[in-house]
Amino acid sequence: MTQRIEAVVFDIGNVLVRWDRRLPYIDRFDDPAELDWFMEEVIPLSWHAEHDAGRPAAELVAERSVLFPQYAQHIHDWFARFNESIPGPVPGSSELVERLHAAGVPLYAITNFGADTWAGFHHTFPLLQRFGDIVVSGVEKLAKPDPAIYALAARRFGRDPGTMLFIDDSLPNVISARECGWHAHHFTAADLLAEDLRHRGLL
Repeated sequence: MTQRIEAVVFDIGNVLVRWDRRLPYIDRFDDPAELDWFMEEVIPLSWHAEHDAGRPAAELVAERSVLFPQYAQHIHDWFARFNESIPGPVPGSSELVERLHAAGVPLYAITNFGADTWAGFHHTFPLLQRFGDIVVSGVEKLAKPDPAIYALAARRFGRDPGTMLFIDDSLPNVISARECGWHAHHFTAADLLAEDLRHRGLL
């Protein structure tokens, strides 16, 4: 018999808030091709992921600035202007959080987010106060889809994975959560999530 879902666990980036790492730079490059090259070669997602996994921003910025001294200021701005990469909430998601909260459903989050950038962001998004606990990869030095972060979250939340629904826009993260015994929803749009939540009797 399937366990009843008792709590909902959200990812944050591109589930609750929009994230586009190009936004701090769109006014800094006259040539779109140079911007593309900068994003892919100077500050690639793999480099950003090191911050999510626990490396300090200052260390990453200094290291990369030595490799690309002509872009040193731009690399610094990756951290200094990080909040500009989060232009606002994902349409409809905040309303679902509020509805779940009003229904008395316990809410948590697991996010791949650098410790330094998290410190500068989390206070700007009051909706996060609805969450009983938030596991931040950069703080824990564990990042999704590593099964260890799901095990840590289950311990922190004090709940069996089979009683929780995890919501993430990354399919590898969703697959890993399912393999760890969680229920999971691959997020693409708030209306489809709302339909799934209704189907599961959570709304």
